[in-house]
Amino acid sequence: MPTRYPIADLTKTTPSTIAGRPSKVRTEDFASPATPDASFRTFLDSLPNILAGADLRAVVEAIVAAKRAGKPVLVSMGAHVIKCGLSPVLIDLMERGVIDALALNGAGSVHDVEIALFGITSEDVNEALQSGDFGMAKEPCDFLNESAAGAAEQGKGLGEALGERLLESTGPNLHLSVLAAGARLGIPVTVHVAVGTDINHMHPSASGAAIGEATFTDFRVFAAAVSRVGDGGVILNLGSAVVLPMIIEKALAVARNLGHPVERFTGVNFDFIRHYRSTLNPVVRSKVLGGDGYQLVGHHEILIPLLAHAVVARLGARES
Repeated sequence: MPTRYPIADLTKTTPSTIAGRPSKVRTEDFASPATPDASFRTFLDSLPNILAGADLRAVVEAIVAAKRAGKPVLVSMGAHVIKCGLSPVLIDLMERGVIDALALNGAGSVHDVEIALFGITSEDVNEALQSGDFGMAKEPCDFLNESAAGAAEQGKGLGEALGERLLESTGPNLHLSVLAAGARLGIPVTVHVAVGTDINHMHPSASGAAIGEATFTDFRVFAAAVSRVGDGGVILNLGSAVVLPMIIEKALAVARNLGHPVERFTGVNFDFIRHYRSTLNPVVRSKVLGGDGYQLVGHHEILIPLLAHAVVARLGARES
């Protein structure tokens, strides 16, 4: 017995041709298979020019174009990037002139200082919470808090003060410190603290007034850097889900309110998953302001070296 409901008459449809149909995937965009002893450039060229493969190429080209046009590349990043052992990659990009300013959250400064001075970082929080010892290591926390006090007294940003003090120290791993590299190279490395989120805030040496004053100076330093990113610059957010995306948003607002034409820049977010705030800032905001926005999802310890190697391969010799 046939259905009692109306049915569409497919004999009356109007077929088209596949040749005249717009298609998003073409064979020339496919990946190439692996070959023994292939160079990195060969590997990079072998990636499919589809979805994330195309986005990675676009991000690399945006960074390369920015550097060749004298436009800034700004990086904001969460602490996990340092904990994954990626400081050498970032410092190399700073030394090559690829990164023009770098913003850390408070935890990033903690891990950077611990690595520089002691060669270790990242506690077992579950175990240390049970014993009451979490975050109670005196030496790195006093170093951070004393640096904040000095920064506030001298009118410097927290990142600048930390970097300069690290260079004056006898830390065995200064070559692995992003903060020290910034001070050595004259590249602003700012630290954006949410009070109460970092282990040094739990110590008697902490001054909320000093930390607040020093990190507020760093906000203004970063806002000045953002004011120069229009017409071809790049903002990369690496793994910060909330704090630094909000700093990017407010820095953009300040820069534009002061009359700087911050538009037509590329905003990129790298993280394990897509977060609301880091999708907005800088990805959506860059599109709203006439630029391009990209998200690349995956492990920092794989994606960030991949990006760095691709940029260096495209740029060739070290930038001056």
